[in-house]
Amino acid sequence: MLQKSPSPPARPRVLIVLHQETSTPGRVGQELARRGFCLDIRKPRFGDSLPATMEDHAGAVIFGGPMSANDPDAFVKKETDWIRVPLAENKPFLGICLGAQMMVKHLGGTVSGHKDGLVEIGYYPLNATTAGEDLMAWPDKVYQWHREGFSLPSGCELLAKGTHVYPNQAIRYGPSAYGIQFHPELTYQMMVRWTTKAAERMLLPGAKQRRDHFAGRFVYDRAVKSWLDGFLDRWIGTAETPVQAQPMKAAE
Repeated sequence: MLQKSPSPPARPRVLIVLHQETSTPGRVGQELARRGFCLDIRKPRFGDSLPATMEDHAGAVIFGGPMSANDPDAFVKKETDWIRVPLAENKPFLGICLGAQMMVKHLGGTVSGHKDGLVEIGYYPLNATTAGEDLMAWPDKVYQWHREGFSLPSGCELLAKGTHVYPNQAIRYGPSAYGIQFHPELTYQMMVRWTTKAAERMLLPGAKQRRDHFAGRFVYDRAVKSWLDGFLDRWIGTAETPVQAQPMKAAE
């Protein structure tokens, strides 16, 4: 009698929270899959639930979107409140743009636009703080697409600063939770889609012109990808050797 081969162990899952019907996790999703993780994609805006515990997930990422963390929509409050789950369990959490702003709101901080209506849409300078430099190398410029910034809540550590427009660009809370204003997940196809479907955003004060987005990608994207590789290694590791919930060691 033939015996059934044992089923391969299930791959660790990373919760992916997206906000539009056509949204994808881009390069962040690609890199997590390359590290052996299974992507559990959910869209609470369209009725998907969020887990009551992170015991079945290795980490979570809340991505960006055109809405504001200040919006009264039920799904915005639901996601913002839910962030307590990974924070309480010290599970790796990453908020990108809107996701970072939700984390800041959850921690008692504020999210607001610039007093003169300035935006950051395109590539802008990034400067690591001393804490950020001790952690890893950072790119000189990163891709932005936002018209609101966030304060630095109590208990958070500032890792990278931008220009005077939106100075807080990367923060860490506790050992495993990070929030970033910029978009390392951006693929070339995503840049084409964003600059086409939301072309009117590039008319806002402070925004870069479409040609500058693609020229900037040619110059700066390699460093951004290198940063993402290093960040993911330190933030979550791989499916075989995940990062444990403890403060990250400084780069050698």
